[in-house]
Amino acid sequence: MLRNASSDAPRWAVRAAYAVPLVTLPSGLWRLALAAGLPVASEPLRTGWGVAYVLTLTAVTEGLALLTLGLVQPWGEVVPRWIPLIGGRPVRPLAAVVPALVGAFLLFVLSLVVGFVQGRNLADGVLTHSRAQSVLLVVCYTPLLAWAPLLAVSAIAYHRRRRTVAALVPEGALEHG
Repeated sequence: MLRNASSDAPRWAVRAAYAVPLVTLPSGLWRLALAAGLPVASEPLRTGWGVAYVLTLTAVTEGLALLTLGLVQPWGEVVPRWIPLIGGRPVRPLAAVVPALVGAFLLFVLSLVVGFVQGRNLADGVLTHSRAQSVLLVVCYTPLLAWAPLLAVSAIAYHRRRRTVAALVPEGALEHG
């Protein structure tokens, strides 16, 4: 898994980037259990729209988490050739760093807001019927708190690495290689 990482990516940055999909996985599994009708929450999903929303949220979350790997993989530096129109072109560092840092900031704010609201709901017994459901919910969602800092440090490492490479390579040299 770590072998495919960009050769100049620091090992700690590679580990941080690979940790992101892993910290989002427990909450995704909890949502899949909810969509499947398992007793993980006080109320099962009653509509097809609720199930569609939960499944879409899970897919989008995991997809965004997997994009973090681009900060340490070669495809995060040069667009893969199979992508139409832009394949083979270098990725501009700011095109990856700015969305990653904005995303990390939004995740941080979201974790504060959702954590506060859901913490109150959990304390009031709104989300779960039993103590076991409460524990499962906390165990599955707590790892998400690591997403924002892991994404931020991965983006900063990417920026530092790419800034250094850009300073060493003559302008336009990457576009023809």
